[in-house]
Amino acid sequence: MNKHDLMEPIAAIALEAGRAIMEVYDGEIAVSRKDDDSPLTQADLAAHHIIEQGLSQLTPGLPILSEESEALPYAERKAWDTYWLVDPLDGTREFIKRNGEFTVNIALIENHEPVLGVVFAPALNLLFYAAKGEGAFRKLGSKPPQPIRARAFDATQVTVAGSRSHAGERLIRFLSNMGPHMLISMGSSLKICLVAEGRADVYPRLGPTSEWDTAAAQCVLEEAGGRLVGTDNRPFRYNTKDSLLNPDFFATGASSHDWSQYLR
Repeated sequence: MNKHDLMEPIAAIALEAGRAIMEVYDGEIAVSRKDDDSPLTQADLAAHHIIEQGLSQLTPGLPILSEESEALPYAERKAWDTYWLVDPLDGTREFIKRNGEFTVNIALIENHEPVLGVVFAPALNLLFYAAKGEGAFRKLGSKPPQPIRARAFDATQVTVAGSRSHAGERLIRFLSNMGPHMLISMGSSLKICLVAEGRADVYPRLGPTSEWDTAAAQCVLEEAGGRLVGTDNRPFRYNTKDSLLNPDFFATGASSHDWSQYLR
């Protein structure tokens, strides 16, 4: 199947996972802790199993790397040219808070780059999707999908997307150095999608994330005309090292602007 033909079935898998998440969301949420002390709920695991089963049936033999998968050594992963990269429930803290700002992220990685991405926010019934060369789209509920574009930078009205649960001193200093701006605080990969749909100029992430947190939304952003780069302005590449942690990054709109100057 080519990337265009994959978009609809991958979106359907994300929606099915979202329905399972909402069943937990509408009931009692039991929270446990992983080894790194991050929260885990029954919704994370239910979505993981649905996505893993759906992808295995759709593309048999293609590797799947999920946040809830068993850890795989780089010695095994480095042989992968193409694989699925999944966060079954991005924004577990927002899920636990019941603020609706959590997503299902599914990305197809080819040669270290995301070439297909689906981001579904089940509590908002909001879907973003893109494939390389196909453009980026936003679909709210049963409404027809709408193409989205990142916006050009305008220094007179700067809007920043910021993490709701992970804001720290470095972000505060970055915003202070930038000067006048409007801040939109939000959870999960929705912040990258805010930039992709032209509602924000930049999302500076100055703290730890993992590769499954960014890949799907990065595809959406880049197909919308934006960029996701490290603070050194280098493009993101996936599955190139033992650690799955991302460096600090900027998700930016359609114009070239030196955001790293505000880190000084």
